[in-house]
Amino acid sequence: PVSHKHSFLTISLTTNLYYCHYCLQSLCGRKYALREENAYCVTCYDSLFANSCEECKQPIECDSKDLAYKGRHWHEACFKCAKCNCSLVEKPFAAKDELLLCTECYSDEYSSKCFHCQKTIMPGSRKMEFKGSSWHESCFVCQYCRQLLGTKPLITKDNKNYCVPCFEKQFAHHCYSCKKVIKYTMEKLNGTGNVLTVQNALSRWWA
Repeated sequence: PVSHKHSFLTISLTTNLYYCHYCLQSLCGRKYALREENAYCVTCYDSLFANSCEECKQPIECDSKDLAYKGRHWHEACFKCAKCNCSLVEKPFAAKDELLLCTECYSDEYSSKCFHCQKTIMPGSRKMEFKGSSWHESCFVCQYCRQLLGTKPLITKDNKNYCVPCFEKQFAHHCYSCKKVIKYTMEKLNGTGNVLTVQNALSRWWA
């Protein structure tokens, strides 16, 4: 938000030259505010120009800080998360359906949950998507060697992901004659979360 505080000046008690631009009352020894080079007493300034607070609907008076965001205004004390009521002053926040939320509440409400650890994937962190589920990048690992899978080819068995070498070592059948691995379906991410089939299965060894 952009915050601003109205400028006040106090005229010397010996000055007789200044009058409120609206009510024409003397400003001698009184606080006033300037707008377009015209001086207004506090009462007139508030009634003419004060913004209405989005939260409490009361005017944001001359001696209050006015916090503005996308054309809307708040008292400093009213600028709070719509869910947990924590202050958002000088803190990062997100807007959803015209509601302001702290980053924690926004993440809990709208961010994806990691398929592995079930914790929120925070906005701005890298997210891996595979077969309709989401992972933290650090959670998207081979079930056996625990190395990051990233966009490497992988094979899924019983809802667990394996890198190709570990899968071959643990589960693949080998040809009795040539001793080579019997081919299987291998998948990888193409960087956009979509699955690419790298190789079609030639035998139903998993049956």
